[in-house]
Formats: sequence, C-alpha cells, structure tokens
Amino acid sequence: MRIFKTKLFHQWACKEGLNDTALCRAVDEIERGLIDANLGGRVFKKRVAIQGRGKSGGLRALLAFKHEDKAFFIYGFAKHRRANIKVDELKALKRYASELPAYSHQALTKACASGVQYEVENNG
Repeated sequence: MRIFKTKLFHQWACKEGLNDTALCRAVDEIERGLIDANLGGRVFKKRVAIQGRGKSGGLRALLAFKHEDKAFFIYGFAKHRRANIKVDELKALKRYASELPAYSHQALTKACASGVQYEVENNG
C-alpha cells in the first residue's frame, strides 16, 4: 500500500501537527474496515488523532482510497473549525478521487518530484 498526500493537505497537516505515523495508522484502520464514513466515489472520511487530543476532538481527513493499492489524503479540517464539507466540495473531491488511483508509478514519481504529491514516510 502506497500512501500519498496532496501538497495542500501536506501544508495543512504540518500546521496542525499531524504526522505521517498518524496517517499510516488511519490507512491501516481503513484497510481493517474501521471507516468513519464512506462518502462515495472512493472518498472516505477518517477521524485522525493528534498528540494531546483524541480522535473525537481531533482532525478529519478525506482520502481517496483503493483497497490494497493506494491511498491519497486530499483534504483535512479540524472539527472545531468546521462541521463538514459542502456538497459542491464533495463533488469536486469525488471527481479528483476517481482519477488518482489510476496514476502509474511513473506519474506518481513525477508528481512527488514536482511537489504536487508527497509520499507518506514509513508506510511499509
């Protein structure tokens, strides 16, 4: 399983103190069926804990996920700042999520080299 995060998600995660270990843990939980919400179109919502806060008071991550293949963290928000995403935002994320799993190894390498995507470290 390869795990990636978009440039915007990476910047947001750094600001929030969300590290790659927590992201790997979230993907592992999804693979084991522990999903907070399947929003359709390969978009999943996952509560992610950060140090000093549990999952319920923590962050929400939206990711494009293809079982046993790739996961892409594409959007995040803090629950105390925002209850959820808007319908039009979800529609755009679903469109994006439908494209991401089809990226070839070469395309992902190029996207990471250019800073559009970041591969999550320590994902085994």
